[in-house]
Amino acid sequence: MKKVLLTATLLATPAFAVSLQGAGASFPYPLYLKYFAEYKKATGTEVSYQSIGSGGGQRQMLEQTVDFGATDGPMSDSDMAKAPDKNKILHIPTALGAVVPIYNIPGVDASLKFDGKVLADIFSGKITKWNDPALVKDNPELKGVMFPITIARRADGSGTTFIFTDYLAKVSKTFSGTVGKGTTVNWPQTSIGGKGNDGVTSVVKQTPGSIGYVELIFAKQNNIDYGQVKNKAGKFIKADLKSITAAAASKPMSNDTRVSITDASGAGSYPISGYTWILVYQNQDYGKQTEAKAKAVKNMLKWIVTDGQKLNEGLGYAELPEKAQKIAISLINGIKFGNKKL
Repeated sequence: MKKVLLTATLLATPAFAVSLQGAGASFPYPLYLKYFAEYKKATGTEVSYQSIGSGGGQRQMLEQTVDFGATDGPMSDSDMAKAPDKNKILHIPTALGAVVPIYNIPGVDASLKFDGKVLADIFSGKITKWNDPALVKDNPELKGVMFPITIARRADGSGTTFIFTDYLAKVSKTFSGTVGKGTTVNWPQTSIGGKGNDGVTSVVKQTPGSIGYVELIFAKQNNIDYGQVKNKAGKFIKADLKSITAAAASKPMSNDTRVSITDASGAGSYPISGYTWILVYQNQDYGKQTEAKAKAVKNMLKWIVTDGQKLNEGLGYAELPEKAQKIAISLINGIKFGNKKL
């Protein structure tokens, strides 16, 4: 796949120090830490990032307390309309990832198989035991497991939750009508909340009989079991870079990049895949922003969607498809400071 790369001239170290602050999604947190460490080496620009959840990233963008936000669930039209002075908020895609069901069942080490509707029934509280016939049908090893199911879910506004519930709401009308989809939803009262992907991971590791959902890299880094999910073609797929990329290829990228790729078609597609985005204002002339900082934001974004993409796969994220990269660059090129093109 042909990829656009930046020239060294564009990223020349500025004559004065500029630092940037961002906050939001925990889904890409490991990747963003790597991005910003490497970006500092390349340019001298310091970029700090707080993993506070997608809901927090969207909120801080609207409050204009950060230079950029981050989210795994695209902002709605109504939320974007809340931007001060009607300043347009851009969604810059940075990577593709997968949300996987993780579990802790003593005595069971297999990669369990989950039908989407069964997964929806579990997370809506309808299926409460691991030896439920609906689970045993695809997982005979669960027949003798007497553990009750404990649901681990996000306690904060979460893009990971958005991707997960976006999928479950598509495959189950019951789930859509009771739990719903979004960064925060109506989880069963008996569920246990954890802050961030790492918080959900901790709940599952510490709770026998539990099931939760996290971004793929958190399952891998914590060496915790995660299951296969049946896709629209009827195939059980375990999330990996190939299946995530296949999901993205099955859905056209919109001009504003706010696209859902859950429940994608194609035999090789992992059904709970999603983009993650950095949020920035198109017009950087707001609040205490300066033209120098605006240029730094634009340069950082261009580096991420070009040179930075080579860091994605090593951390379990898929690179942007060529079409998505081109649209991202076009959006970044439209960033301005007042009436001045940067």
